[in-house]
Amino acid sequence: MSQVQTFDLLILGGGMSYVGAIRAAQLGMKVGLVERDKLGGTCLNRGCIPSKALLETADLLHRVSEQGAEFGLTGSDGVGLDYGALAKRKDAVVDKHVRGVEFLLKKNAVTVIHGNGVLASPTSVHVSGGESGDLDASATDLILATGSAPRSLPGLDLDGERIIASDEALTRTTAPRSVTIVGAGAIGVEWASLYRDFGAEVTLVEFLDRIVPLEDPDVSKELARLFRKRGITAHTASTIDPETIKRTKEGLTFTIAAREGEKRTEAGSELILVAVGRRPLTEGIGLEQIQGVKVDRGFVIVDDHLRTGAPHLYAIGDIVPGFALAHVASHESVVAVETIAGHDPEPIRMDLMPRVTFCRPQVASLGFTEQEARDKGREVKVGSFPFRALGKATIVGEIDGFAKMVADAQTGELLGAHLIGPHAGDLLAEPTLARLVEATTGEIAMSVHAHPTLTEVLAEAALAVDGAAIHV
Repeated sequence: MSQVQTFDLLILGGGMSYVGAIRAAQLGMKVGLVERDKLGGTCLNRGCIPSKALLETADLLHRVSEQGAEFGLTGSDGVGLDYGALAKRKDAVVDKHVRGVEFLLKKNAVTVIHGNGVLASPTSVHVSGGESGDLDASATDLILATGSAPRSLPGLDLDGERIIASDEALTRTTAPRSVTIVGAGAIGVEWASLYRDFGAEVTLVEFLDRIVPLEDPDVSKELARLFRKRGITAHTASTIDPETIKRTKEGLTFTIAAREGEKRTEAGSELILVAVGRRPLTEGIGLEQIQGVKVDRGFVIVDDHLRTGAPHLYAIGDIVPGFALAHVASHESVVAVETIAGHDPEPIRMDLMPRVTFCRPQVASLGFTEQEARDKGREVKVGSFPFRALGKATIVGEIDGFAKMVADAQTGELLGAHLIGPHAGDLLAEPTLARLVEATTGEIAMSVHAHPTLTEVLAEAALAVDGAAIHV
């Protein structure tokens, strides 16, 4: 007979949901968390953290080897890449933070149950295959947080060797000599940037009409220009014809076919990296037997407080529609927990969620693009300002890119912010707060920005909305 454990809150999946588990414990709940793998989920183990550790080395290698002499460093031409040492550091970074999550959960008296969990009812889970043997866990409320896995495309079957996804790319111990990346969204352009800095020949293949197609078109255009300058080849409105893929001793050969028309380009590379997004992991967790839960293409449908159609059952993260981002999932977990606790938190709004792509240069965005705002019936005014006009950008040696702000033409309220350039992800924090409190671009411009800093690009872009930028 299985053991039975009872809780106030049970969470199925131990990725960024650990944030909600801690918040629930702070609110006095007895919390259980079921995880079949390592705590921290995709972000910590196979996504954000390890990939950004690699990107940090790529950026450092670029700065020292390509900019070192300009900055007065001698011997920088002899800098090389020890991929084995890099992989070791990447793993150490991950391990440190996994232990940190374990410590935080233990500190907050969250019970971690290791094993494979399957729903037995909207508020109970059967766990098997774990170190504690089979057991049943139930709670007053339950949060689903089972995460996602890389998608592939028909005919591009992942083999883990020549045709891989980001999971396999993270476990490699050498950099490829050449790589073709299918998909030029955030994941694709990050790997393109990283591998190019490591010396690989890089080709991007994107089915839509531009790279980073979810970003503002001006940002896409600028990133495409800078990638060309770096020697990265991009084929947009194109795809790999899977029937043409052939294996050779050196790697793969194939044909890149235009989405429309008859243009075809013969190509080849050591690897094909498939980066076409992620799929929700909702199969095999017992959802089909839960009445009231709606699932669309694998995504669990929820309201703006993460409630499913079944009482006391919530869902967060990559398994619900919206941005599949770690910080979104952690925020959703807190909103779900505070809803359960009766705190009436602010509802989830995707237009308030910041998004960062850690290629070189970085891309960061928030809210509506200029076109999206117009499509919603808003009359807008726009301001843009280049990094190259900033003293700090010249000092840093990263002058490409710009900040762009989209404001309501009548009220001046900030509707969207779009950046491409040095430390864009860090700079996005100010527009994120401004958007939350419904600040105007005039108020952003009125706020004094320290000199010399990269934040000045935000003040100037805000001034540019009203045609009042100073340094252009």
